[in-house]
Amino acid sequence: MQRLKAAIVGATGMAGQQFVQALSGHPQFEVVAMVSSRTARNYAEALLEPDGASRWTQSSEVPEDMAEVPVVTSEAFRPESVDVIFTAVESDVARELEPRFAATTPTFSTASLFRQEPDTPLMIAGVNHHHAELIRVQQRRRGWKGFVVPIPNCTVTGLAITLKPLADAFGLTRVLMVSMQAVSGAGRSPGVRTLDSLDNILPYIPKEEEKVRSELGKILGRLEGEAIVPTPVPVNAICTRAAVLDGHTEAVFAGLGKAASVAEVKQVLREYRPFAGARLHSAPEEWIHVFDDPFRPQPRRDRELGDGMTTSVGRVEPDPVLGGVKYVLVSHNTKMGAGKGAVLLAEALLEQGVFGG
Repeated sequence: MQRLKAAIVGATGMAGQQFVQALSGHPQFEVVAMVSSRTARNYAEALLEPDGASRWTQSSEVPEDMAEVPVVTSEAFRPESVDVIFTAVESDVARELEPRFAATTPTFSTASLFRQEPDTPLMIAGVNHHHAELIRVQQRRRGWKGFVVPIPNCTVTGLAITLKPLADAFGLTRVLMVSMQAVSGAGRSPGVRTLDSLDNILPYIPKEEEKVRSELGKILGRLEGEAIVPTPVPVNAICTRAAVLDGHTEAVFAGLGKAASVAEVKQVLREYRPFAGARLHSAPEEWIHVFDDPFRPQPRRDRELGDGMTTSVGRVEPDPVLGGVKYVLVSHNTKMGAGKGAVLLAEALLEQGVFGG
């Protein structure tokens, strides 16, 4: 199978670097262009500061197959020259660039700009990629040949992944969540100041709780005609920042529509395999890993399960207050919750025939 030509926009930033890693050696997408505000001949050169320091922040080295990929400015980039675009830019930049890209080319974004647009699905692969039907509405209304599909806030990802099978099996009546989020979720610039986060928990992340409520409602909603009707399930959250590098930990309290034992809940979570038999390159073999050990999951020990794509769950116990269950999850915010999750979504939509035909 001939690989689709891909471009990464914002490739030198933290989120862009995650796309670089996720697309290295990919069997379906070949990165042929990097788009950056930094003038350079290739990606390796674009990562260098004037003093020779590298902007590369990932724990592994720059992939060899990416170092020589040519770099162009957004003004010089021709979106119609590629088959798919992955963007990792801030929303103010996305407002300028993404509509131009989507006019000709499928675009997958980590930015928040389009997340609450009525004609735009907000999808997580394996949770609600059937909402992709709304893409045709977006294309028709905006006159685009391509489209923009954003992924949700990384805090929502693990929460939605674990709630989806519970909603399908038992129904949900209400959801409460407390997060202890990794500092990498704030990015590098301006990010979180070391002296603020070290030996500390920051009890407030601006706008994060509103995103959890609104984005989860859309993800777990139902597609009716040309719109998504948000789930009526009440959701509330407290979002905090913890002194952890990668991996969001969340304590979840879920009211269930019908009674279920802890054993039944664990079975439903363990058996949830939305991509069984699909052979998607970035999909983990195990979608949700359930621990019986009450001291798991832990971000340092469990965030890399499934190469960062498996959501870990533990402390599954009855919750008599909401009439359901409570549990703790760990989700890798810079893999499943960011670039690699967006690449997996692209793989799922490619398999569905949404683009690439």
